[in-house]
Amino acid sequence: MDRVLKLLGMRYAIAALVLVGLAALYGAASFSRPGNAVEKARSAPVNAAVMVCPGHEGGRVSVQSLRQKRTGGRLDVTETRGGSPLASMTTTGQGWEKDMGTTEDSFTVRATGALAAGLEAEQTTYWPHGDDRGLATGRCARPGADLWFLGPGPLAADRLELYLTNIDGRPASVDVTGLSGEGPLDTTEGRATPVAPYSTSVIKIGKQPEGLGDIVETARDLALNVHTTAGRVAASLRVRIGERKGVEWLPLSPGPARSVVVPGVPGGDGQRKLLVAVPGEADARIRVRAVTAAGAFAPQGQDTVEAPAQSVTSVDLAGALSGRAAAIRLDSDRPIIAGFSASRGADVAYGTATEPLGGASGASAVIADDRYDASVVLTAPAGRAAVQITTMDAQGSGAPQNVEIGAGRTVETKLAAPHGSGDKGYGAVITVKPGSGPVYAARTMAKGKGDGYLFTVLPLMPAPTTVRLPPTGDSQTALIR
Repeated sequence: MDRVLKLLGMRYAIAALVLVGLAALYGAASFSRPGNAVEKARSAPVNAAVMVCPGHEGGRVSVQSLRQKRTGGRLDVTETRGGSPLASMTTTGQGWEKDMGTTEDSFTVRATGALAAGLEAEQTTYWPHGDDRGLATGRCARPGADLWFLGPGPLAADRLELYLTNIDGRPASVDVTGLSGEGPLDTTEGRATPVAPYSTSVIKIGKQPEGLGDIVETARDLALNVHTTAGRVAASLRVRIGERKGVEWLPLSPGPARSVVVPGVPGGDGQRKLLVAVPGEADARIRVRAVTAAGAFAPQGQDTVEAPAQSVTSVDLAGALSGRAAAIRLDSDRPIIAGFSASRGADVAYGTATEPLGGASGASAVIADDRYDASVVLTAPAGRAAVQITTMDAQGSGAPQNVEIGAGRTVETKLAAPHGSGDKGYGAVITVKPGSGPVYAARTMAKGKGDGYLFTVLPLMPAPTTVRLPPTGDSQTALIR
């Protein structure tokens, strides 16, 4: 009997100790977080950023940081495989550029602290002669896990080169899939492509198994999805239409959405084509509106587009726009990806849907490399807007330009080099003024005349300066995980 009582006593003692421990734990939680404390969602400054310029073919790499009130941090430009920095910055508001020769590597831009907020980097090539003649600008890519491109397929372009860069210390695995005007490209080729750490792989679309193989050769229009199953990659896609017929870097498209605005359709003569991809399994019914300097209107006979599921649909806009610069607003009953293609003289350019500048975030757009005949195309689809454009170079900032945009209007404004010749290159910041409606923007850059006219379009995205942090709630599990 004594043994039984002793065992029962030990059990009660253990239970009591457990209760005391839980009470102490709960008391500590209550003391450190009195009541049901909840930290609301909030914005925090961006403190780290990385971008990858594809390199390889030469051209100019340009970097522009956004001037900040806060200080601290560092920016380095290096070859992706490693080595000493090609350039470094420790002060916000500075720019850097360098003409690179042909190389077997890409270039990685890493920034911390204040220099990470609003970081912009671009790669620009200008070849007035030779088989690759053209003016091309590409925004250096941020690494991601699910990326989209929308543009020509191998039937319309003789070279499509996909650059995949892994900036991390572990291997990445990539699936490349595509949609064409005839539907999805049903193939196992393009799956599980490895990308080694700190390296860039160049995949020739339609020429290699990793680039979807033979099945993509008959695609005139192509939506390309780059999806990682392990790790992340930065992706860039170079297009050459044909020998001496134009080159361009295809812009990354935002993810599928039901309502999008595609800014920066350039004015002038030549072909203008709207491209719409429907990634989902249901057909889309899309309302189309063009926004020009004269106002918004529905293109005659093209006000509604019926776009088949899992395919790319093209719409000729040259007649409707009649040489006017424009943005295209699309409202769909299904998520879509949208962009445009344009040709003029001996060159081609491409655009994509963008996020608005201004609005609740107040985000500005930053441009790293402006040269030659440069202008911005600004559209205010919803309400009147006003922006301030400031250009800058190594000598400092130029006089600000103030531009007003009427509701439902598009305005094209030439950029002025801050000091001297615009051929030397300079940066620019576009800031939406308080109280304005959202603004969608693109930068066009051109050189030459007639058959020697070369041009490029750079869709402008909001420069990320803050990140939204989710709310956190009081929980005892936070103490015992």
